[in-house]
Amino acid sequence: MRNARRAALPLAAALLLSGTAACSSSASSSDSAGGGVFTTIDGNHPISAGAPMNPFNAAGNTFLGYDTMQLGFTKKNPQDPNDFFPGLARSWKTTDTSITVELEPGAKWSDGKPVTVDDVKASMAIALTQGAATVGAGVLTQGLDVAEIKETAPHTIEISQVPGAKNIQFPRLVLTQKIVPASVYGSMLPADVWDVVHASQSADPGQADAAKAAVDKLNEIGKKISAFAPATDVSAGPFVITRINPGSAVLDRNPHFFAADRIGPKQVVVRNYTGNEQIWNYMTNGELDAAPFTAIPDNVLQRILKAGNQRVDAINYVDAAIAFNQSVAPFDKVEVRRALAHVIDRAAVTKVGQPVGGAASKATTGLIDKVAEKWLTPEQQAALDPYPHDETKAAALLQQAGLTKKDGAWYLPDGTPWTITLQTVNGFSDWIAGGTVLANQLTAFGIPTKTALTADFSTYKKEMADGKYPVGFWLTALGPGTDAAFQRLYGADNGFTAIGAAVTHKTGKGSGNWLNTPTSFTLDGATVDPGELTARLTLLKPDQQKDIVQQLARLTNQQVPVVQIWDYTNVQFVNDKRFTNFPKAGQDGLLSNSPGVWMMQGYVQPKSKK
Repeated sequence: MRNARRAALPLAAALLLSGTAACSSSASSSDSAGGGVFTTIDGNHPISAGAPMNPFNAAGNTFLGYDTMQLGFTKKNPQDPNDFFPGLARSWKTTDTSITVELEPGAKWSDGKPVTVDDVKASMAIALTQGAATVGAGVLTQGLDVAEIKETAPHTIEISQVPGAKNIQFPRLVLTQKIVPASVYGSMLPADVWDVVHASQSADPGQADAAKAAVDKLNEIGKKISAFAPATDVSAGPFVITRINPGSAVLDRNPHFFAADRIGPKQVVVRNYTGNEQIWNYMTNGELDAAPFTAIPDNVLQRILKAGNQRVDAINYVDAAIAFNQSVAPFDKVEVRRALAHVIDRAAVTKVGQPVGGAASKATTGLIDKVAEKWLTPEQQAALDPYPHDETKAAALLQQAGLTKKDGAWYLPDGTPWTITLQTVNGFSDWIAGGTVLANQLTAFGIPTKTALTADFSTYKKEMADGKYPVGFWLTALGPGTDAAFQRLYGADNGFTAIGAAVTHKTGKGSGNWLNTPTSFTLDGATVDPGELTARLTLLKPDQQKDIVQQLARLTNQQVPVVQIWDYTNVQFVNDKRFTNFPKAGQDGLLSNSPGVWMMQGYVQPKSKK
């Protein structure tokens, strides 16, 4: 079985997904325990009324970094994908094919039981049952692929990849799995679950039927686990859920947490929301101590700041782009894609779409600008085509592609009037606002363009994978790793799958390939396969990736499979009325995590200990 880790959405999009109930928090009256009540929202999801306290449930009411723990929490270091803050792992060592983890010896669950190797082993097995829930993230390489877990010393375990695999992301994948108590979840795993896992991982063509049967069995187990509703929350994190209502979740400090002396607040209240506007209102009313990134217009930003909230910026390894399905004419012609890049005034689109949390992309490379600047030489950066707003160049390129202009409108080579429908997603306010400006620009240029909304992001991904949209917004440059960034362009969404460096390619109905770029290009006189190059990145350490990254960035700039519009900035807000010692701008790794992780590091202390 090949799992693919779910790609993280920028919170600009995630926060806009609808909640289920109106807010009725009791946060302001819950400060009796001392240490203060820390109030926030969860940027990954609102409160889901009636959903279980289960991190494997898609709508589950659990909160990463508060009651839900991992072995480690990423620092999003682009030079080291395995750079982490400790979680339940005190330390770890890696090889090319395994990771050895020393568990925090004092780690206990909120019921007082110790965190054990059996808990980790059960959690990894459960993770391998969740493949159906995570497939489709646009990642082409193998996922978790744990083959064996063995205890090598007290509190110490060695976790190995499947034979033949050498994925540099393997330690990251292990460290970021949710760790749950075997005493609560273990009974749902059959005694032979690891035999089933091993059967699912077979690459022997003669065992293909058995492997598929094993995958099916794991998926069935996974469905039962996802639907499971624990009676109470059993947490190894700094907090444990004590009650949930439609308006908020209340988490009290876990007295058994191994680093309880670092935790300032006595209680955390996570409030529900129905959209960005409600979150903005919380902040303008001074009700939140910290809030993650939301798409914010400038006038709202000023209200939030005036209410005493402080803006804290950090890097965000995500870019918003316009993507083309090259199986649909005329987007199969590179001259057309380049022409559209010249028509789009990215600064004007960004000014409306992401005036606070976005910066217009300098060039399309498959990477955000700050990452591209680190990987490309000054000469290579200077040689990139920035595709500035230039309608004269755009017109010349379209004419080269055989299109014609008559009475102010562009026609396809067969004489058909050229119109575009630009697809966006309901609730993604930045995409919608930016898309409107972009449509106006194209229409003014002579290509009548309208925007269309898909009901939700899940449907959008499915319909995009089915090839339904010729042009639509897409998230690219997902980092910090360059392998992950280029997989957004030359991974599963482009028909490439890989085990190690062995790459296969699919196209057509049911393939999931909606980008449909060619599989080979000429670059510097040589033929290159972008899928193969991207797969090789997953086998190389960052200091070995330079040549390939430069090739892919230059190729992307020349071929324009997407037009990158803006790089996101991770704009967060903190309010120091009740707490102090928040992370500051520049602490990008810490700010990429939830405040619960900040607290584990000793941040967020109450101003008053009363």
